[in-house]
Amino acid sequence: MNGVVVIDKPAGLTSHDVVRQVKRLLKASKAGHTGTLDPMATGVLPVCLNEATKIAQFLSSDAKTYRAVMLLGVRTDTQDTQGQVIGRSDPDVSETAIRQAMRRMVGAIQQVPPAYSALKHQGKPLYRYARRGEVPDIPPREVEIFNIDVLEVERPYVTFEVSCSKGTYIRTLCADLGDALGCGACLAGLRRLKSGMFDIQAAVPLQQDGAPFPPDSLRQAVIPMAQCLPAMAEVPVDEMMAGRLRNGFQPDAGSLAGHVPAFLVAGDMIKFTDSDGELAAVAEMIIDGRTVAGSRKDDRAARVLRVFRGRLASTRP
Repeated sequence: MNGVVVIDKPAGLTSHDVVRQVKRLLKASKAGHTGTLDPMATGVLPVCLNEATKIAQFLSSDAKTYRAVMLLGVRTDTQDTQGQVIGRSDPDVSETAIRQAMRRMVGAIQQVPPAYSALKHQGKPLYRYARRGEVPDIPPREVEIFNIDVLEVERPYVTFEVSCSKGTYIRTLCADLGDALGCGACLAGLRRLKSGMFDIQAAVPLQQDGAPFPPDSLRQAVIPMAQCLPAMAEVPVDEMMAGRLRNGFQPDAGSLAGHVPAFLVAGDMIKFTDSDGELAAVAEMIIDGRTVAGSRKDDRAARVLRVFRGRLASTRP
C-alpha cells in the first residue's frame, strides 16, 4: 500500500507519535510525515506510506493554512503557553491596532526560529541547546505570509487564520505581533487546516469513540501517490516504459516525443504513470516540451529524480 493518509492530529502527541501509530495500524514497512506539528497543535498531518515516503520532499515545501489563538500580554520562553512565563504586561490594545499589526505582517518577513524548535544547528536541534541554557546565534530566515484574517478579538485572546510559506513558525509570528503591539504575546492554540493539497476535510482521526480508528477505514482514506502531486504534468506510459524508468532509464527525446505537453519548460517537474495509474517516476525536464519533437532521439530530455515500485512489487506478503 503506497500513498498518503491525512491524519487529524490530536493535541498532546508529537508528529512522530502519530506516524508510529499509523505505521502500526496499517502494518506499513515505512512511514513519515511531511511537516512537523508541535505537540499542542492539532489538524492536518499528511503521513506518507511505503513508497510514498519518496514523495515527501515534493510535499514539504507546500504552503500551509492555520487557525491560531494568540494570547496578548504574556511572553514565554517557548513562545507558546506550554513554556515558562518570562514577562507579563497589560494587553490594553485596540482591535484596530491588532488588525493593523497583522496587516503589516503580510508579505515577505524575517523570522528568527524559536529556541525551542527542532530546527538543526551544527547537527543538533535547537531545543537541545535551549535546555542547556545555550543560545546559538541563529540568523533570521525569510518566510512569506500570504494572508491573515482576524476571526475574533476577545482580549486577551485573538483568533485568526493565516496562510503562509513552508518554514513559518506561528508561535514566532504571535511573539513578533506582541512585540509590535508593545504588550507581548504567545501562541495559545493552533490547528492546521491545510498543507498543500491536503485539507482538514480529508483528515481522519486516530481514535473513534475511544478506540483506535479502524484500520480498514484508514486504508480507504489513503490517497494514491499520483494524486498527491497535482501540480506536476502527468505523462502516462505503457508497462514496458514504466519498467525501464523503474530500472534507471533516463528519458530521451525519442521516448518523450508526442507524450509531454508543449507548455513545459526546462526545470518543470513531471510525473510518469503506468497503465494502472500508479506513479512510476518523478522527473525534471531538461529541455522545453516544444523542442522535444525537434531534438535528436537520443538527446536527454528529462532527469529522473525518484522511481517508485509498482503495486505488485510493493505488496507485502
